[in-house]
Amino acid sequence: MLTKGDDYPIHQTPEPIAYAGSDRNFYDRYFFNAYSPDGTEFVAAAFGVYPALNVADAHVSIVKDGVQRCLHASKVLNMERMDLTVGPIRIEVLEPLQRLKVTVERAEGIACELTFEGRAFPIEEPRFVKRIGPRLFMDYTRLTQNCRVSGWVEMDGRRLDAAGWLGTRDRSWGIRPVGAPDPQPTPGAGVPGFFWQWTPVNFDDRSVFFHVNADPDGQPWNTRAVILPDGAGPEGGWEADGPSMDVTLRQGLRHAERGTLTIPLADGAATVDLEPVTTFLMRGIGYGGEWRHGGLKGELAVAREDIDLSAADMGAMENLHIQAISKAVLRAPGEPERQGVGVFEQLILGPYRPYGLG
Repeated sequence: MLTKGDDYPIHQTPEPIAYAGSDRNFYDRYFFNAYSPDGTEFVAAAFGVYPALNVADAHVSIVKDGVQRCLHASKVLNMERMDLTVGPIRIEVLEPLQRLKVTVERAEGIACELTFEGRAFPIEEPRFVKRIGPRLFMDYTRLTQNCRVSGWVEMDGRRLDAAGWLGTRDRSWGIRPVGAPDPQPTPGAGVPGFFWQWTPVNFDDRSVFFHVNADPDGQPWNTRAVILPDGAGPEGGWEADGPSMDVTLRQGLRHAERGTLTIPLADGAATVDLEPVTTFLMRGIGYGGEWRHGGLKGELAVAREDIDLSAADMGAMENLHIQAISKAVLRAPGEPERQGVGVFEQLILGPYRPYGLG
């Protein structure tokens, strides 16, 4: 089947762009977040294409005054991967790897127009490859870019001016569980568990990126930290192997009360202290819940969901995956202390022995 993408020189296989290999879990996704300088106002968006499921979906979620307001949209893809619109939500690539735009035509009381402009060339994270026994669980690539944000967000007639906001965007593509879960367990897969932390942080003249995926015993299988000055190109920045995060968990929860990231550098270690101030539930943009990524909702479905964060059970399975908007303090050898803001994304499923979680 020929589609609009076939007129662009972007093929990766001998087949038309409509076909993305043989794995039903193949996906191609955009993610964005943006926040006010004090972290009290926050918006996130996600847009995903699932070629083998023939589904596309998009989500926008806004946190203000303790309420998370979510707009969900899903459609049948009809194998057209060049159409970056799902219902009222649209993505535009204004300048590849530099400027992108998220627009929501007013629906269910929510609208926005946000432009994300990269502070430096995106970083490419190490390829994520993980098997559960014999089954390929993950195999994907991701780029991440901290951004300056402009535009506005509107909810129920109240408009927030995003001038001076900062944020992060990423693009990832490959294989990851999407759509309806597989009901059949895999014999010999070992102890199930998933540990994930991700901390893109904005400072005045630089960005700090850290992520870690680890096994239940605490052994990382994918981790890296990067300090990237504004304006850096593809080869810019300081990259460090062996970063570590020291965390104090909230009482009775799997979310951090605070954390300290240590980044080894040639002239000594840099540290970033993180203090969460606002919680964002990732299910608001399709990470689990009724509107999980790749779920089939019919030809077109659009719905709003409001979540009272003060009443949400943060220990419930659907609320384990969060981004904590956090104040940050960077201390680097021979440099003045820097204040910043970013997110501390967290997901701990199953046991994690370094934290005493069974």
